[in-house]
Amino acid sequence: MNKNDMQSPAAPSDPVRVRLGFVLLPQFSMGMFAAFADLLGLLDAQVDMPGPCAWEVVADTLIPVRSASGVQIVPTDLLGDPLRFDYLVVVGGPLMPASPFGAGLLAWLRQAAGAGRHLVGLGNGVFALAQAGVLAGHRFSLGGNLYQDFVRRFPAVAPEQLVIDRQLVFDRRRITCAGGPAVTDVAVRILRRHVPGADIQQALRCLQTDVEQAQTRVQPPPPDVPADCPPIVRRAVLLIQQYAGQALTLPQLADRLGLSARQLQRLFREHLGTTPQGHARKIRLQLAAWMLRHTDKSIATIASESGFSDAAHMGRAFRAEYGQAPGLWRRQADNAKNTV
Repeated sequence: MNKNDMQSPAAPSDPVRVRLGFVLLPQFSMGMFAAFADLLGLLDAQVDMPGPCAWEVVADTLIPVRSASGVQIVPTDLLGDPLRFDYLVVVGGPLMPASPFGAGLLAWLRQAAGAGRHLVGLGNGVFALAQAGVLAGHRFSLGGNLYQDFVRRFPAVAPEQLVIDRQLVFDRRRITCAGGPAVTDVAVRILRRHVPGADIQQALRCLQTDVEQAQTRVQPPPPDVPADCPPIVRRAVLLIQQYAGQALTLPQLADRLGLSARQLQRLFREHLGTTPQGHARKIRLQLAAWMLRHTDKSIATIASESGFSDAAHMGRAFRAEYGQAPGLWRRQADNAKNTV
């Protein structure tokens, strides 16, 4: 433990046990912010003296920040010294960020990381942490719908760092959450480090919230997968999507899930009517089709990045699925775009 890890913004006589600074990104999710704010507010309301938690919404200006719902929040202070907080929570939204983040925010996050503060990324807030360079060597949760956008923006990030089959990841001093009810799990898990569990449970009862163990939460499956699939099948589908470009073998996929290859095949046939290999081939072809339509990459490059051994291998699979060679499919897709 270094000296920065031992420092705390709260003095020994200070009744405040934990301090949180919230940064709201443009088009942030009110639900993600409220999951923290409601719980913090109730904890403060349960005591007559100053509550155990202090928190502020900070930004590089005091201009109101518009949420995805249109509601605007006015920051309570400027970014200032990040070391006055124990946790810096970057609240994003569920969609791809519109543009890169400002240099002031990125420097602020890097200063906090260098001083050993905990950094939390909610929703697309993980993009800000990645752009600041403070996720190196850490695993982090990312919404499956953001995966392709993220790897295009940050191609140097290793696939093993990204987790899209779980809604949240705690990795030392980096905490990330894709969204949904797991945001409340994140808030509870953080606060339990500093606030009596009984106080937190009382606040949760007031909120009519039942918190399950966050590590068991699985992200929603892609649209073409039934929502009532067992969690293990949903995890498998998300992992196949994440590693589409690497083409995990059946034993590798089964090992990641703690199953035998035979068990995994049986579950896929029972719930999806196909095999893991068949579903993986479909995902790789969808990825190839997207790149054919939206990039200028060569067919050979697309084949490699889609997990096929070569262009001929992809061409055979592509013709079987779409009834056309990749080159012809690309030309027709381009013509359709130009006539819109």
